Amino acid sequence: MNSEQRIARITGVLFLITFVTSIGALIAFQPALDDPAGYVAGDGSDNRIYFGAFLELLLIIANIGTAVVLFPILRRQNEILSLGYVTARIVECTFILVGILAVLSLVTLGQEDSGTGAGLIGYTLAEIKDWTFILGPGWIVGVGNGLILGYLMYRSGLVPRPLAALGLIGGPLIVLSGTLVLFDVIDQGGTGQGLATIPEFFWELGLGLYLTFRGFRPSPILSGDAPPSGRS
Repeated sequence: MNSEQRIARITGVLFLITFVTSIGALIAFQPALDDPAGYVAGDGSDNRIYFGAFLELLLIIANIGTAVVLFPILRRQNEILSLGYVTARIVECTFILVGILAVLSLVTLGQEDSGTGAGLIGYTLAEIKDWTFILGPGWIVGVGNGLILGYLMYRSGLVPRPLAALGLIGGPLIVLSGTLVLFDVIDQGGTGQGLATIPEFFWELGLGLYLTFRGFRPSPILSGDAPPSGRS
């Protein structure tokens, strides 16, 4: 296995890790986020929250890894967009980190004698967590994973173009649905947003599986016949 195909396999595994960790964290956090006042009224000792925070830390590492590991390959297609993809992943992870801090603060609130206003503070922290999802995975992902990575993969031919086209379709839909949620036109997690995430979901999952088990397709950028830096 040459170095380029090794990069492909590592990237694929990292994408699959993002699925496992993000879904696992959502399951761990959901009971506390559904009823933050009730959670705070308890003893706040639910280890599921700590486990969810740990999963999201792994998610941050895997997210940034998908961009950093791919950068040496994608920069041969377009260095500016490749750097933009790395940046988008970092911005997304910043929102995720803020969400982790909000949920861990919810745990601390439940463990301390925080007075009569603890329930309101708990709801505030839960809302902060929700907003980090809306602005990070629910918006920035559409730009980074959808539009930028989808375009780079489509132009380079490193994966089948019908697969990359899912990113080009799913990215704008993620941005649109996230914007509609932001302006309270549709509900977060409602039917509209759920339908809008389908192409992006299959794009990222398909990319992870394809790179893990098949690697890169033959492409000029793998043979060194790349366009000038910053062009595609």
